[in-house]
Amino acid sequence: MAMDLREKIKRREAKIAIIGAGYVGLPLAIAFAEERFQVFAIDKDEKKVSQLLAGESYIEDITSEQVKSALESGFLFPTTSDEVLAEADVAIITVPTPVTRNKEPNLTFIEAAAESVAKHIHSPMLISLESTTFPGSTETILLPRLSKDNLEVGKDFFLVFSPERINPGDKEHTLRKIPKIVGGITPQCTEMGHLLYSQIIDEVIPVSNAKTAEMIKLYENAYRYVNIAFANEMTIVCRKLGIDIWEVIEGAKSKGFGFQAFYPGPGVGGHCIPVDPHYLRWHLKGIDHNELLLEIADSINMGMPSKIVEILMDVLNEEGKPLNGSNILILGVTYKKDIADLRESPAVKLMDILAEKKASFAYYDPYITKIPERDYIRMDLNRETLAWADVVILTTDHSSFDYQWIADNCDCILDTRNAFRGVKNCRAKIYRL
Repeated sequence: MAMDLREKIKRREAKIAIIGAGYVGLPLAIAFAEERFQVFAIDKDEKKVSQLLAGESYIEDITSEQVKSALESGFLFPTTSDEVLAEADVAIITVPTPVTRNKEPNLTFIEAAAESVAKHIHSPMLISLESTTFPGSTETILLPRLSKDNLEVGKDFFLVFSPERINPGDKEHTLRKIPKIVGGITPQCTEMGHLLYSQIIDEVIPVSNAKTAEMIKLYENAYRYVNIAFANEMTIVCRKLGIDIWEVIEGAKSKGFGFQAFYPGPGVGGHCIPVDPHYLRWHLKGIDHNELLLEIADSINMGMPSKIVEILMDVLNEEGKPLNGSNILILGVTYKKDIADLRESPAVKLMDILAEKKASFAYYDPYITKIPERDYIRMDLNRETLAWADVVILTTDHSSFDYQWIADNCDCILDTRNAFRGVKNCRAKIYRL
């Protein structure tokens, strides 16, 4: 049976079901469809499925033309039903893994996806979990649900963990070019997963087991989280010492070895970096280990929006103005530049704090027309808006912003991204972190 599945994959005859057609699942679905695999893109969100069926993309990394082409070629089948799993040879789980208000893992989406696969599992079948989770999840959450009706893992079905490494908006590190980690429950599982992903990705790296693959994902994002926290902490230190942190970082980069530049900002957002470390912290508590470094990093990074408000108040004081009564324009509210993604955005948290302080503020972002669950005012970016603002806070440095023009048409800027570094002879007084 393993040989049958292997040959199906090699001949592009394997049918692939992807559960969750979001920032991770949709690029995967398109990549497999472009390699002429029949792909079922399963999502419970009827609006998303309707958009796909109409040939419309809702993420930046995939164009509507790609969706239309995949539909017209007959290789992409968007659906809200998991019944298609009954005829799929491969199931790839790419559902969200958020944290609760208490910063504990919310595994309900993985569990629901696992139940859907278990309901339709057959031999032979390959199941891959890509959603970020704690080490041991594939073995403890998926394996017990799938090991039924005398089906044996590594023989009747194949189970792997292969962490997603999508970087939304990155035109250089695309899905095909980012090396893919694969770790299976058994060596046979790893081999099957390696074969599948090799059809769409240039380099696939097998590791010893699923637990190692799960830890790799957490390790690489925890590494970034800690180093961003260090950059944010050193920013506050340099401000107190009267030193330009941006010049410090650029100088340190010149060493050429033993240093990787991480940059400060108004906080950390997105679907991975501010979330994934909590999966590791939570899991470590279960083995009686309190991870202090990640706890400190989280305290620093999550505290940055409040720090920005403190710096804003200092800036306004220097300008002879109070926070209460001043007009504030938040420029850029997505969690990173050049994408329409608000997940865990520090700019939104910053606005929440300003709202609590009864401050007068509005925002502009070319990618966002409304912030869900909030009635914050959006203003157009024009001379009138810039004249209205007593201070402009740059929180997301979109490439489309004309920084020289902005600086020429307002009086005061608080730049949290060092985006105005090239501006010269402008009207505005520019403050930086």
